[in-house]
Amino acid sequence: MNPANNDIRLLLVVGIAAMLMLFISVLLSFIFTQRKKLQFQQSLHALQQAQQYHLVEAAVRSEETERHRIAEKLHDEVGALLSSSKLHFKMMILKNADSQSRTLFDKGNELLDDAITEIRGISHNLHSYILQEFGLNEAIKHFSEKIADSPLIKITTKLDDHYKTTVPQNDIALYRITQELLNNILKHAEANIIHISSVYKNSVLNLTLVYNGQGLTQEMFEELCYTNEGLGLKNIQSRIYLLKGSISFFKVNNDYHIKISVPTLITT
Repeated sequence: MNPANNDIRLLLVVGIAAMLMLFISVLLSFIFTQRKKLQFQQSLHALQQAQQYHLVEAAVRSEETERHRIAEKLHDEVGALLSSSKLHFKMMILKNADSQSRTLFDKGNELLDDAITEIRGISHNLHSYILQEFGLNEAIKHFSEKIADSPLIKITTKLDDHYKTTVPQNDIALYRITQELLNNILKHAEANIIHISSVYKNSVLNLTLVYNGQGLTQEMFEELCYTNEGLGLKNIQSRIYLLKGSISFFKVNNDYHIKISVPTLITT
């Protein structure tokens, strides 16, 4: 065998091996670079998500703090002024007053009573004292009974007694969501029957509102969240996001359903 041919073959094998090594090195370098790029993008996305979460959390907490401040101001200052006015009314002497003056006096007294009652109710709703004292179920029942105090609408509840408050901040968020949903139903749905139920299973609370009238689909909800008219729905979406839960809107036969699912072990 010709030694020159052997040298050529050897050089050819070495060249091919070198090219393969170079190709593998370039390929590994590309894979490594792409992996690092992907890891960076994932880290950046996680950071952005965390920042967004904290911004929403701060906004919701600020809103709740402002609610409590207004509630205390209404109760302590406005309520006190109205109660003082009521006392002054009682001290008035109408011995020589005519029937028209007495009628006006009685009407003014009645309006003061209504204003005091209304201020007290607004204060309690803003401060959610029942929620803090008795838990989520009782707070929802109390609010439902209050707004259903009319022959025009019937609200029933069937709430799972196995659920107990574990994270107060989460229950406040759920209570605010329920309040907003009920207000929206009363305002827009023209419903006269509403049923609120809950099931607690596997550390997940499922809260469902069923009502007649006119309602939302999931698509309509998602569209309204990004309009000026959907501020209340946007607040609901923000609270659901903080709870790491989900909300869905759908229709079954003639009734509209809103289902909220929240993992109760999550803290905000």
